[in-house]
Amino acid sequence: MADTPNKENVTMEVELTPEQKQAEERRILVEDLNRNVKFLERGITASEVHYIHRALRTVSALRKRLQPEVLAEIIAAHTSPVNQQIVAGCLKSILESLGQRPAENPAARSCEPEVCLFFGLLAQLHLLDSKAYERGAQLSNVLVAMMSSTQRRTLDSVVSRVFFYYSRFFEVADCLSDARSTLLGALQTATLTNMKETKAMLLTLLLRNYLHYKLYDQAERLAAKSTFPSEAPNNLLARYLYYMGRIEAIQLNYSQAQLHLLEATRKAPSNSTTAGFQQTVHKVYVIVELLMGNIPERSLFRTPVLKKPLQPYLELTQAVRIGDLSQFQDVVQRYQDKFLQDQMLVLIQRLRHNVIKAGIRSISIAYSRISLRDICLKLHLDSEEDAEYIVAKAIRDGVIDATINHEKGFVRSAEVHNVYGTSDPQHAFDKRITFCLNLYNESVKSMRYPGGDHRKELAYADEGIKRERELAQELENEDYDDESDMDAMDEDL
Repeated sequence: MADTPNKENVTMEVELTPEQKQAEERRILVEDLNRNVKFLERGITASEVHYIHRALRTVSALRKRLQPEVLAEIIAAHTSPVNQQIVAGCLKSILESLGQRPAENPAARSCEPEVCLFFGLLAQLHLLDSKAYERGAQLSNVLVAMMSSTQRRTLDSVVSRVFFYYSRFFEVADCLSDARSTLLGALQTATLTNMKETKAMLLTLLLRNYLHYKLYDQAERLAAKSTFPSEAPNNLLARYLYYMGRIEAIQLNYSQAQLHLLEATRKAPSNSTTAGFQQTVHKVYVIVELLMGNIPERSLFRTPVLKKPLQPYLELTQAVRIGDLSQFQDVVQRYQDKFLQDQMLVLIQRLRHNVIKAGIRSISIAYSRISLRDICLKLHLDSEEDAEYIVAKAIRDGVIDATINHEKGFVRSAEVHNVYGTSDPQHAFDKRITFCLNLYNESVKSMRYPGGDHRKELAYADEGIKRERELAQELENEDYDDESDMDAMDEDL
């Protein structure tokens, strides 16, 4: 008997026309927007912030395929006469910014402030991507006016993102100083209303604002008088630590700057999305390490994400390590435009003294006795008097252990002592212990559970669910009684 061949199911893919693809993309976008609106409304009804976060997590994906006419259609479905006056005005401004004609829909649903701000956030993204900065700034002002009149806990996450793009519009328009007073007022309101994520966002935006105009003293005073919320997201914390590291570096507090920058690199995720942030932070970190007299590890410059952007800083590190002043000046001259673009030239110019100190340290180790003229030639200094002054300062600062013979014009280095007989190992060990203790304390904080305040909200929500179930049961019983009465009437007939 011949074997019968197996029949295979062949699936044929139907190729869609461009019009059909566009219609399908539109349908999916409408479904996603309506789903996010439902998440927002559910979060408002249940006072649960995680529903709000769930809707906001899709913003980056919606941004890539956002269509203004589809967004206007969804907004029109929420443009109702029953809306609050401030919400109605905000929706009207959003539609006008998208180039759509506002119109009230009597059959539409009412719009909550959270949903209105979510629509405004999407409109901000569309205007920013379209480079319509003037319309974006006007819309942002309307959104900020609405936020100042409404303070609710569920608004926190949406408000923080709206403020970010509000500041971004003013930055790209090169008028960032005009937004400072608004941000300061919003920071005071966020502090009083305990909107922690908004407060964290506003602190980072104000620090960026001050750094943009090189107002380091004002930025330091703001940081000293404000407390960054410990519950803030990691992306805001990493940004805040980076700004603090830059401020501390400018203010000559290199040890604190090093701690802040190192913490910023650890808080930020290591992926292709945050590559730019990692590169920016490490540029400042390398210079701070050199200013502290340390030499960064070579493995840092071999990281694939950092290798090319940190190439000028690698050559700078090599010049500082060997103490070659002419090589250092050559590197600074060749990459001067790059250092200016990175806003690092001020800190790099401070490295000249570190290069000279490194050179003097190398000479002190290599020679037990050397003339001031030879030091002048090796370090490419202008005169022997400059060499004598620099060596004397290095001796006073403890860079080298030597004596200067002013009459005969030479420097005699002291015998090299055992480093373990000094306090250097103790300081290094103490530094490592402090870092480990701080890491342990942060780990313990992250493992703590919230206090018992949230249980009241959960109990209230449980009572609401219980009441809804009882009401549903009563309605079912009433329906059953009505059906029984109808059956009895039928029997009588």
